Amino acid sequence: MNSTYEKIYEVVKRIPYGSVATYGQVATIAGNPRWSRVVGYALHVNPDPDNIPCFRVVNRFGEPSKAFAFGGMNMQIQMLEAEGIVIKNGRVDLEKYQWRG
Repeated sequence: MNSTYEKIYEVVKRIPYGSVATYGQVATIAGNPRWSRVVGYALHVNPDPDNIPCFRVVNRFGEPSKAFAFGGMNMQIQMLEAEGIVIKNGRVDLEKYQWRG
């Protein structure tokens, strides 16, 4: 597996239950703030969705992915809501739910 993707997956595994992170945040923690798109690519081919909670990654506005690879945006919203994360007007309140990792 691509070592960049491995770094990204390790960061995503650390996002706690009931929290989200942004693509840019994951990119920065993984080692390069310019990897936001790479984070998206990596999550789209997530080899282990049971252990790499890619549904907890949202865009910089708190919006779920319109191209969520594991059932579409509605599935991502359902998974976030199942963890108690409120989606209002299509967005997660980052002030309240963003992981501070």
